[in-house]
Amino acid sequence: MLPTERIDYSPIHKRPPLKLPDGARMVVWSIVNIEEWDPKLTMPRTVLTPPAGGAPMPDIPNWCWHEYGNRVGFWRLLKVFDDLKIPGVLAINGSALSAYPAIAEAALERKWEFMGHGFTQRNMQKVENEREDIRKTADAIEKFTGKRPRGWLGPGLTETWETPDHLVEEGYDYVCDWVLDDQPVWLKTRTRPIVNVPYTQECNDVAMMLIQHHKASEYYERAIDQFDQIYEDAEGSARIMAVVQHPYIVGAPHRLKYVRKFFEQIRSKPGVLFWTGEQIYDWYRGAGPKAP
Repeated sequence: MLPTERIDYSPIHKRPPLKLPDGARMVVWSIVNIEEWDPKLTMPRTVLTPPAGGAPMPDIPNWCWHEYGNRVGFWRLLKVFDDLKIPGVLAINGSALSAYPAIAEAALERKWEFMGHGFTQRNMQKVENEREDIRKTADAIEKFTGKRPRGWLGPGLTETWETPDHLVEEGYDYVCDWVLDDQPVWLKTRTRPIVNVPYTQECNDVAMMLIQHHKASEYYERAIDQFDQIYEDAEGSARIMAVVQHPYIVGAPHRLKYVRKFFEQIRSKPGVLFWTGEQIYDWYRGAGPKAP
C-alpha cells in the first residue's frame, strides 16, 4: 500500500479530545537505541571521513566510535535515568542482545520495555528477507526477556512497502516509523490495523549532532522548546513527545549533561507522564478512536 492508502489525512484540531488519566496533559517517552555494527560491513554512520575517501574495511575509527557508546556512553546515560527515576525503552537490534548482554541485563533489571529494532543495523530495504528479520528480532527479544516485543522501530526508520503488514502478522502491536503526528494514529494493513506511536526526527541526537552538526547544547535547547510548545498544545487534548538517545552520541562526555538538564527541568512539571511505548499503546486502545 501507498502511505496514503494506510492512513487518512486528519487535522489534529478537528479530532475528539484525547484524555489522559488524572487530568495529565502529555506523555514523554524516551527511547535508547542499542545497535551492533558489523565490522565486516560498511559502517551505518561515520564521525570521521576516511583520508582517501571511499568505504574502507575494516573501518576501525568509526566502528570504535560506536563501540564507545556501548562500553561507556550507555552507562553514563543509564545513571541519568536511574537518578531521575525515568523509565526507558530499549530499541535494540536482535543481534545486540548477545553482543552486549550487560546492557540488555541492565534494562531488564530496571523493567524497561524492549522494542524491536531490526535484527542487525541495516536498512530494511536491503534485508534479504524482511519478514524473517522481523521474526528473528522478536524471537531474540522473547528468548532474553521472556516476553515478546510489542513495538517496532526500523533501523533509521526504514521500511519497505510491506513492513506494517509483516509487523502485524508477526504479532507486533505498534510501530514508530511514521513520524507524522503528536498523537497515536491507526495504520491500515492487509489484515488488522496497527498503531503508530509518535516518534521524533527533530529531537533525535542523530539528526542534531551527526547530520546538522550542532553544538552539544542544541539537544537541550531544542528538546525544551519542543516540550514547551507541545505542553501548550496539550490543553484540552493529550499529546505525546518522544526524545531519542544513542549512547555513542549523547553518551559522549561533552553531551550527556544536556540530556540530564532537559529531564531535570521537565521532571517536576505538572501533568506530565513518563511512560513506555506499550503504556501509550494500551492507553490509546481505550481512550482513542476505534481501529478502522
